[in-house]
Amino acid sequence: MSSNMHIKLVAINARYTHSSPALFYIRHELEKHLNSPHISLHQFSINENYHEMVLRLGADDPDAIFISALIWNSDIVERLVEDLSSCLPRCQLVVGGPQAQIIADKVGENCTVVVGEIEGIDPAFYQALQGGSLEKRYRGHFQVVREEGLASIYRQEDFAEYLQNRQIYYETSRGCPFACSYCLSAAEVGVYHKPLSQVQEELDLILAHAPKTLRFIDRTYNDNWRRGLAIWKMLMEYDCQTLFHFEIAPDFFTEEIFDFLKTVPAGRFQFEIGIQSTNDPTLDAICRRMKTEKVRQIVSRLASYSNIHLHVDLILGLPYETRETFLRSFEDVFAMGAHYIQMGLLKMLPDTPLFQQREEFGYVASKIPPYSVYQNSWLDADAMADLYWFCECVEKFLNNRFFVSLWRYLQVTGEFVAPVFLDILHIGKEEGLFERATTQELLSSILVKWASGREDAVFLRQLLRYDWLRLGHKTFPEMLLPVGEETLLQTRDRLYRQMPDDLEGLYVKRERNRFFKRTVCWSCGPELLDFLQLGDGQYDCLCFVAEREESVHRHQRVYCL
Repeated sequence: MSSNMHIKLVAINARYTHSSPALFYIRHELEKHLNSPHISLHQFSINENYHEMVLRLGADDPDAIFISALIWNSDIVERLVEDLSSCLPRCQLVVGGPQAQIIADKVGENCTVVVGEIEGIDPAFYQALQGGSLEKRYRGHFQVVREEGLASIYRQEDFAEYLQNRQIYYETSRGCPFACSYCLSAAEVGVYHKPLSQVQEELDLILAHAPKTLRFIDRTYNDNWRRGLAIWKMLMEYDCQTLFHFEIAPDFFTEEIFDFLKTVPAGRFQFEIGIQSTNDPTLDAICRRMKTEKVRQIVSRLASYSNIHLHVDLILGLPYETRETFLRSFEDVFAMGAHYIQMGLLKMLPDTPLFQQREEFGYVASKIPPYSVYQNSWLDADAMADLYWFCECVEKFLNNRFFVSLWRYLQVTGEFVAPVFLDILHIGKEEGLFERATTQELLSSILVKWASGREDAVFLRQLLRYDWLRLGHKTFPEMLLPVGEETLLQTRDRLYRQMPDDLEGLYVKRERNRFFKRTVCWSCGPELLDFLQLGDGQYDCLCFVAEREESVHRHQRVYCL
């Protein structure tokens, strides 16, 4: 086989807009160890035409094809290995990633599997690759990464080719300080941190291309809070509008961090916070101990700043989590005020400590990806299914921009919200919620039915109207039309006649007509204004202007007139 090999690197992403940093790491290692290889990167999505994928990879007679195997693409990777081994019998197929060993167990005769870090693999691997004599299994060791570090993997030309119009994924560290029993990271010991000087150079390169989103994939970005804060301060020095996403742990917050985060412009930072459960026996069982009250205070404080999008995770199906404790965990997290509560179903991942305990804990789970759990010793199949649909209901009603003031009202009043969502779920099932497009109009109609039997029904409808207009709508849908009240057009006409020629901060005389033409005016009543803390008792109307707030949700800007 010639020394300058022709090698294709393959990732199959969940969406076209995603990218795969694994390919860039593999490219770096191949170029480091081989003599001038010809390497091309191929990023597909799981929704692309499979046959065309095989044709493109089989073209030009490659010497080797490396494929990244993950939970959401492993079925496609398995097919690729089978079909490419038939179409390209002389081509060496190498599979790496979290699902690599599982795929090798099924089609091991047709590929070589790399388990662990590509940076930590024995150099003999590259000699065998060039000689066409790869063994069936190699292991890369994380300890090598800790000793030798991580390379800078992106190049200028990547942003015009492989990374164009995609989210950029970037890590400043590898490893995790925790050892959660359901996570593949539990097998790794320790964390490696890139030098800050290297981080600065890499950010200079990436942010020169102004990506829309830069996702930091450090498993716990802020495990070293001083270092994390230093990088945050770096990011604020760049003249860009990039959204920065971080996976953080609330265990490491300090007053210095809070002081800085208050100054971050709205919409620049997004935090994903893994809480998983607030049930202490559950947290003990998964080796993820934390002080729940401290977490509540931290998330609530961050939410009060209204400038950082907070995404909080709960997991359904963990050990010792009953129906009651899971709903209580949801209550606890809802009260914190996070903008997005993701309640994912537990995946019984092979090679995790929890997988080894599956019989002890009575788990029944799918044996194929994504290894979803169906029941355990605390939740039978019916209870697990009921809670799954509860989670889906929360996903559709809470995790969007549609009803922010409604949910805030329930938080402020301290109402138990699990029964609220259970009631909404019951109505939603009757309305075919999970078989229809979940538009704001459909969701609002379900909420109107839910509210109709409550003592505060009139006020809840006012909140729904307010939330509707904040999304930029010009008229109310039928289910929210006020009865016997001034219409939106009548309110606007009245204000047009009453308001002065110039109104500081809103319009001057020459722009007055244009302002009222583009503005939605609503006479909403004092109770809503009091709750929203708008006006001082002398106003009765809200004006929704044709510009957006500088806030997490980017709603229409509202003034009280």
